[in-house]
Amino acid sequence: MKAEDHRHRRLMALPPLWRGGFRPFFLGGAIWSLVVVALWLAALAGVVTLPTAFDALAWHRHEMLFGYLGAVIAGFLLTAIPNWTGRLPMAGGRLALFAGLWLAARVAVLFSGVLGTLLAAVLDIGFLATLAFVAAREVIAAKNRNLPVVIVIAVLTCASALDHGAALGVDVPAGLGWRLGFGTVLMLIALIGGRIVPSFTRNWLAKQGVTQRLPTQPGRFDIATLAVLALALVAWTLTPEGAWTATLLIAAGALQAIRLARWSGLRTRHDPLVLMLHISYAWLPIGLVLLGLAGYLPGMPASTGLHALGTGAMASMTLAVMTRATLGHTGRTLHADGWTRAIYTLVTVGAALRVAAAALPFDYLQTVMVSGLLWSGAFILFLWTYGPYLLDARPDGRP
Repeated sequence: MKAEDHRHRRLMALPPLWRGGFRPFFLGGAIWSLVVVALWLAALAGVVTLPTAFDALAWHRHEMLFGYLGAVIAGFLLTAIPNWTGRLPMAGGRLALFAGLWLAARVAVLFSGVLGTLLAAVLDIGFLATLAFVAAREVIAAKNRNLPVVIVIAVLTCASALDHGAALGVDVPAGLGWRLGFGTVLMLIALIGGRIVPSFTRNWLAKQGVTQRLPTQPGRFDIATLAVLALALVAWTLTPEGAWTATLLIAAGALQAIRLARWSGLRTRHDPLVLMLHISYAWLPIGLVLLGLAGYLPGMPASTGLHALGTGAMASMTLAVMTRATLGHTGRTLHADGWTRAIYTLVTVGAALRVAAAALPFDYLQTVMVSGLLWSGAFILFLWTYGPYLLDARPDGRP
């Protein structure tokens, strides 16, 4: 009890921002997503020339994958791992230094055309490698079952290294790094989403007095769907245009759609916090099928599926998790107010518009710009609504 009191006093002595990993990384990640999209749209319109060694598209892709998503994944894991293991969270000076490493990597990659690609690579890879090391140390010390998540972070680190290798002139197959990173994040969504979506749905339904057909935790069917997904993503990473790859992607998408249907999402329509998790996960099978169909339909670009997976699954799932986790871990009521519902609406409509942009009878560039503004609006509202929660102390006096 004395040890717990000492830990409580130590955490309460810290500025609120450094009391939990979700605080600086959710805040920094949301800000950085806006910077990346704004600079990318400006570069796309020919307004600015980015000072990075990457070309504009490669920089945009890298920073959304390893910059924005790297921050959100770090915030989630640094908050979840203490709950998984019962060990102390990273906080205070160590957390500030780790967040500083992430920020330094972002600046170095953006200005790598001036500062050099080697410095950018060292800082950027170093951030993810440190996250993988910290996660592995905690999980192994506690003999926890979440080692697969650690392995996924290690693979993400390798993907970032491959992407930087291409920028450094190393003979790396074209696009291998970002495809490996993209597939790794999708695998993480399937792994973590496959736990939290049915779990939160079951809890909510139980509170409503529902006792019939409640979602269950992952079983053999889920393991099979994850295996097919992993096989499809490996095939796509190595041979993105192969016929077998297209077939595997469609099969994986179909299985993920069945998996999602088993979680009773429609019954949560009265709680946006839970419903949004289902909507976000739905982008995964949609994107996989669209990406697979691009291998069979010459008129369908692969970018359609990629945008469904990127601006849809990845962005909406991270916002769904960040809003819920921020409310819960800052002592607020788990309730989606009007601002939160607006966040969910903007990111979903923005993603849908981006996916359909090439097929709509409007100017493509203007449609992309509108999509980017809607999508960015979701993150602006997140910062407006949830930024104060991340910066302020909990109202209940707990750390």
